[in-house]
Amino acid sequence: MHFLPGHQAVADLTYGDVFLVPSRSEVSSRFDVDLTSTDGTGTTIPVVVANMTAVAGRRMAETVARRGGLAVLPQDTPSDVVAEVVGKVKRSHPVVETAVTVAPHDTVGEAMALIGKRSHGAAVVVEDGRPVGVVSAADCADVDRYTQVVEVMAHQPTLLALAVVEQGGASGLRAAYDELHRARRRFAPVVDAAGRLVGVLTQVGALRSSIYVPALDDRGRLRVAAAIGINGDVKRKTAELLEAQVDVLVVDTAHGHQRKMLEALAAVRALDPQVPVVAGNVVTAAGVRDLVDAGADVVKVGVGPGAMCTTRMMTAVGRPQFSAVLECATEARRLGRHVWADGGVRYPRDVALALAAGASQVMIGSWFAGTHESPGELHTDSSGRLYKESFGMASARAVAARTRGGSAFDRARKALYEEGISSSRMYLDPKRPGVEDLLDEVTAGVRSAATYVGAADLDEFYERAVVGLQSAAGFDEGRPLPDGW
Repeated sequence: MHFLPGHQAVADLTYGDVFLVPSRSEVSSRFDVDLTSTDGTGTTIPVVVANMTAVAGRRMAETVARRGGLAVLPQDTPSDVVAEVVGKVKRSHPVVETAVTVAPHDTVGEAMALIGKRSHGAAVVVEDGRPVGVVSAADCADVDRYTQVVEVMAHQPTLLALAVVEQGGASGLRAAYDELHRARRRFAPVVDAAGRLVGVLTQVGALRSSIYVPALDDRGRLRVAAAIGINGDVKRKTAELLEAQVDVLVVDTAHGHQRKMLEALAAVRALDPQVPVVAGNVVTAAGVRDLVDAGADVVKVGVGPGAMCTTRMMTAVGRPQFSAVLECATEARRLGRHVWADGGVRYPRDVALALAAGASQVMIGSWFAGTHESPGELHTDSSGRLYKESFGMASARAVAARTRGGSAFDRARKALYEEGISSSRMYLDPKRPGVEDLLDEVTAGVRSAATYVGAADLDEFYERAVVGLQSAAGFDEGRPLPDGW
């Protein structure tokens, strides 16, 4: 990456301060752009779901990995729960989506509580492992919540054979899509040769699977990462995560450039993990050097740019994210390592700019909190809008969860100091209520940016990107006017 002539920065920059300049391009289609990462994490799109309790859970990890990304399970998740989640993710089919299931005699209320966990908008009614019906949110509307599902479900649903879905890659997906289209079904259960439920496939899911390549380990299973804190028995926790077969270890603390982080990395490296080790957060070249010297393969960059983070307003500590990523990525590349840009992303353009600055991946948290796949319960406000609650990982709420094993006095004392928001409503976008909808938006933006730059992959994108500086008015000029003039 280099700056447009005459546009050298005299101050640190945020994503809103800069823009990409179009160049001559031989890349004619966004589908010709390869978004596979080169940092050893095995992702096929440069998107990592941040290790926030309100964001990264089993449904999120499975769904994002199916589309080529990676989710990081939070550090305050008990090891036995991590092992259970990792096991379920790795047992998930790389193409067929996991179904929400209910029994015929479950109530409509029980079905409605589950349907919102996925973007399908429906649950499969299962008896003896076989689908006998489908029930949607529309079927349950204006129905008494104690009504049994069997009374409102659609009987004899259209079924897709797993053999059809799996045959010949894209041709199988095309055949499945055509079958759904002919049957005028948006959604159908997928069954094996014995007629037992494997999962579900939607029309848009078939299209996505023809575009995205899942992030798979060397045994063909979906990938998932997990975080470790720098306090407590780091070596034991690392051993437990490795035993659970996580694919990436993330050693995580808000201030990564400190002695305890270096000691934690030494403890992790003592176990000789055969998976990438990520560590952070830092915002300087010196921080990158120290963490790489201590054993980090990837360094996480960002202090204070997150939507739930109050660090900069509380402490004045941090750094504008574009400049932080640019400096840290330059140093990491010199050392043969990589950085993840963590935080500050509000639009797809910000992801493209982070990659142009040299990041191998971009971490997204709060943006994904308001989706069906995030762990929180779905709520409805007084106007009927759907939302989920989100909170920062340095908030009093998160600190209380992380220190639940301590004494009441010590926990209360630590809760006096917080650098994050403890409760925020993250509304679901009616047009993009699922994380896959947001991934479509992000990857479409990045792919198009690459075609403007003339890059066929992420390495070329970094090499060819030309960045200019802009005023606040320049940024505002680029905003659409959806409500008219």
